[in-house]
Amino acid sequence: MVAPQNGTPLEIRSYKHNGSLHRVWEKTLVLNSTKTTLIGANDKTLVTESDGKTWRTREPAICYFSTKHWYNIIGMIRPSGIHYYCNISSPCLYEYGALKYIDYDLDVKVFPDRTIKLLDEDEYELHKKEMQYPHGLDEILYHHVNLLKQQIHQQKGPFAPGFIDYWYEQFLTYRF
Repeated sequence: MVAPQNGTPLEIRSYKHNGSLHRVWEKTLVLNSTKTTLIGANDKTLVTESDGKTWRTREPAICYFSTKHWYNIIGMIRPSGIHYYCNISSPCLYEYGALKYIDYDLDVKVFPDRTIKLLDEDEYELHKKEMQYPHGLDEILYHHVNLLKQQIHQQKGPFAPGFIDYWYEQFLTYRF
């Protein structure tokens, strides 16, 4: 991945397997970018759905993307603690000022008490048939669900104590 510069805003574009645009986050600030990972942050950013409807995120979030793993992680900072929303997705790609990935429907939600919930398996099964996901994709995606669960249990990467807080403090240094 050609790494965008720290401190620059970018758009996040989520696609479906068939190439259709799924969702766009208007502005995420790059906090740290390397060839393999990008850490960004946003707060009350505008989100546009594929049908044109828009909404704003409710709280500050730290976003973690990888060019190697089939997931991305959003740490949402709420009064009740950090809630994680993990999208099972293709590895990300950065081009033309936007971070892009394919959303494969499966999501892992992690609550502040570290309770884990796998979401949207029915949506995944439906889209797998409709969009004719390749045969080996199931194995790749569920393998990465398990890798993600290991990271959560071991409190590594974005799930490490202090990770979200540290990057949120960095984000605040950019704000006016």
